[in-house]
Amino acid sequence: MRDNDMLEKEEIFSKVLRAGRRTYFFDVRATKAEDYYITITESKKFTEEDGSFHFKKHKIYLYKEDFAAFRSILDEMTEYVLDSKGEEVISERHQKDFKKMFTEKTPEPVGTESFTDVNFEDI
Repeated sequence: MRDNDMLEKEEIFSKVLRAGRRTYFFDVRATKAEDYYITITESKKFTEEDGSFHFKKHKIYLYKEDFAAFRSILDEMTEYVLDSKGEEVISERHQKDFKKMFTEKTPEPVGTESFTDVNFEDI
C-alpha cells in the first residue's frame, strides 16, 4: 500500500454537510508523525441519461500552520457575500422566476424631453 493510501485511512474526527447534489466531508486526519491536518472533500453526483451516476470529488488539504489565515480569509469572504447579497439564494434552480427577472425589460425612465411644454400663465 502506498504512503498516501495510509494517510487517507487515519481519520480522527469527521463531519458531513449534505447540500443538494453536493456533499462536503470535513475530516481530521493524522500524519505518520501523529500530527493532525484537515481535508475538505466536495463530492458532486452526476446522473447520466441512462440513469447511472458517478461522483466527482475535489479535495483540499489544510495544515495547522495555515488555519488562522484560512479562517480569516474565509470569514472575510463569507461576510462580504452575505453583506452584499444577503442569505437568500439567487439562482435559476431556486427561483421559478429567475429567468424572467433578468430577461424582462425594465421600462426606461421618462425624461423631461417627452413632456409637452406647458405655459403656466394659461392656468
